[in-house]
Amino acid sequence: MTETKVFNHTNKPSATVKSQIINFLYSNLEQYGDEKSSIEKAIDYSLGENNSKGGATILLYDNQILKGAVVINKTGMGGYIPENILVYIATHKDYRGEGLGKRLMEKVISETEGDIALHVEANNPAKKLYEKFGFTNPYLEMRLKK
Repeated sequence: MTETKVFNHTNKPSATVKSQIINFLYSNLEQYGDEKSSIEKAIDYSLGENNSKGGATILLYDNQILKGAVVINKTGMGGYIPENILVYIATHKDYRGEGLGKRLMEKVISETEGDIALHVEANNPAKKLYEKFGFTNPYLEMRLKK
C-alpha cells in the first residue's frame, strides 16, 4: 500500500522521523547529495524553522518502507524567481525504475503553489523525468563559491 506523508510548518516530523529522512536522503542521493548538516538545514527550512518561508518535506512509503523523499523550500520571491525550489528528491536505490520519482513529482506539483525551480547536473538520469514534467533549462547557472 502506497502512502505519502507531508510535513510542513503545521505538521512536523518527530526527531526520529527527521533523522530517518536525513539518513535516507544522504544515502540515496549518492553523488548528487550533500552533507547531513546541509540536508538538515533544508528540512528545517521546509518546516518553517528559524523564521524561514517554509515549504514541505514529502515522504513516499510503500508497505511501510520509505522509498522516496522530497524537500521543497519556498523562496518568497514570486515574480522574478520561482516561488519554490526543489532542493532534494531521492528514491530508494533498491527500488528505482518503479515510477517512484514520477509519483513524488506529481505530489510536489500538487502540494505547491507557484513555479518550481530545481538544479540538476547534466549527467543525472533524473533530468529526463524533470523534462517530462515540463521543466526547461532557459538559463546557465553560475556560482561564485567563497
